[in-house]
Amino acid sequence: MSNIFDDIPVDLHSEVVESFVDNDKVKIERIISKGHTSPDSGWYDQDCNEWVIVLKGAAVLSFADESTVKLKAGDHINISAHEKHRVSWTDPDIETIWLAIHY
Repeated sequence: MSNIFDDIPVDLHSEVVESFVDNDKVKIERIISKGHTSPDSGWYDQDCNEWVIVLKGAAVLSFADESTVKLKAGDHINISAHEKHRVSWTDPDIETIWLAIHY
C-alpha cells in the first residue's frame, strides 16, 4: 500500500510524471507540477480519453477552441480523445498533484 501524497520530491525543477498502472486498456498517472506549464509549441492531442482530477493545488487548462477551465483541489474533468489541450498555468507556490486516468 502507498499514499498518493507520499514521496513528493523537494526539487521540482521539472514536472514529475509517475505511472501507477499502464497496460493496453488504461494508464493511471500521478503528475506533480509547481509552476509548470505545457510547452509553448503544440497541443496535447491524445489517442485516448483522459479523466483528470486535481488533488492538491490549482491549474488552468486551455483548449484549442480558446476555452479555459480553472481547476482547484477536488475539481475533475474528462478530456475526450483528440480534444487539443494544454496546461497553461499551475500554482507556482505549492505543488499541484494530479491524478490522470487515460482510457
